[in-house]
Amino acid sequence: MKKDERTNVMRVLDQKKVPYNSYSYEPDPTKSGEEIAQILGENPDNVFKTLVTQGKSGQYYVFVVPVKEELELKKAAKVAGEKSIAMIKQKDLLPLTGYVHGGCSPIGMKKQFKTFIQESARDREHIFVSAGKVGFQIELAPEDLVKIVGCEFADIVG
Repeated sequence: MKKDERTNVMRVLDQKKVPYNSYSYEPDPTKSGEEIAQILGENPDNVFKTLVTQGKSGQYYVFVVPVKEELELKKAAKVAGEKSIAMIKQKDLLPLTGYVHGGCSPIGMKKQFKTFIQESARDREHIFVSAGKVGFQIELAPEDLVKIVGCEFADIVG
């Protein structure tokens, strides 16, 4: 990857002196998370997607889950302290987070929302999340993600 291909996520990590590896691939927003894991030559259990939701209270929440898992909305609502929670509309993602669908990262959003990461990440040496742009991923220690974003581990998949 060329130096000028750094994303905002990479700049944030560099600024905070957090070690990471970056990977790029031919951007294709139609590729599933499992297909991206395959491109990276990685176990899909180590590759995570970032999902943005809104609670009944109107508050926004971010959930980081393995690409082959589905967010369990009832569990998500419970850990967020909400009566219910729903995925935001795709058209609302960019204005709210600064990221497009397929390139949403828990790091460097326009505003930092309460964030939860699937507890299975705690047992991993490293995980992959979007680097904030379609076609870019970063690999980092889950503990570093927790430090940067202030997220909490929780059981949020069904």
